[in-house]
Amino acid sequence: MPPRPFFPLLEIGARLLGWMVLALVAGTPVRGAESAPTASLIVVRGAGGEKDYDEAFAAWAENWRAAGTQAGARVATIGGTEKPGADLEAMRAALAQESPVGTEPLWVVLLGHGTSDGQAAKFNLRGEDLTAAELAEWLAPLRRPVVVVAAFSASGAFLAPLSSAGRVLVVATKSGTEVNYARFGKFLSLAIGDPAADLDHDGQTSVLEAWLRAARLTEEFYASEGRLATEHALLDDNGDGRGTPASWFRGLRLIKKTSDTAVPDGARAHQIHLLASPRERDLSPEQRAERNALELELAALRESKSDLAEDQYYARLEALLRRLARVYRGAKSGARD
Repeated sequence: MPPRPFFPLLEIGARLLGWMVLALVAGTPVRGAESAPTASLIVVRGAGGEKDYDEAFAAWAENWRAAGTQAGARVATIGGTEKPGADLEAMRAALAQESPVGTEPLWVVLLGHGTSDGQAAKFNLRGEDLTAAELAEWLAPLRRPVVVVAAFSASGAFLAPLSSAGRVLVVATKSGTEVNYARFGKFLSLAIGDPAADLDHDGQTSVLEAWLRAARLTEEFYASEGRLATEHALLDDNGDGRGTPASWFRGLRLIKKTSDTAVPDGARAHQIHLLASPRERDLSPEQRAERNALELELAALRESKSDLAEDQYYARLEALLRRLARVYRGAKSGARD
């Protein structure tokens, strides 16, 4: 099995295992159904305001659309049409049409400009803007995996309102006060389907891996231009609404911890991919949930190695690896009907 990062707290496993079980109970389709579950991708291109920005946002949206199409996801694109003022309603309608339960992720990608006055955070659309409070309300009924990419200026103000257990959030800025044009969206739109971003070499790029690559390329841009960085991307996947910066990671491993007992971000984000590898696609939703839970147990076990007797540690390790092997043997023997 390819290496994955190890996260130190058992609480991660407890939270995520409970969330996975909920997803399976609520939304797992009957095996043998006519088609396998499919991810959904909603790409929203905001108001550019100027030609150069319009063209940039259109290119980023096309990168996402191409990756989603290649992945076999249901792709909806909003913005850039000849109907100014209709984007907000189109977005609300697109989310309302999505199944509230299921095992496959819903991706919501927002590309453009944003604003925040300290009270209301907004994503700029043509016509009426989208507020963080509105998006939080529209996402509230969903009991399936959700990934929200807020790749716009001042998007850090969307973090706390949208944070929720079982939800992965990526924002381009650390707060609502970073209001300059955010280039992070460009780099993320390229990284999400880029094999070069696959840090653990498992044949697919996770949300965590794409975010880390895009954050690094954003940082390199400002350094090469001799500019002070005006955007600092954050990742939140533990529901605490605080987010973690990319500088806290070395490769895929979290090397810095908070001063309190907060659960670190990154574990869940590393288990979601837009473009899944053939090996990943061979797993049924049930097998994938079991595999993810076992990987989290392995991570917790390795972190507790120093607290266990050597024979006790290796006995537990062998038991977990045997269970993992059974999951993958099931996939090879035709787990998908």
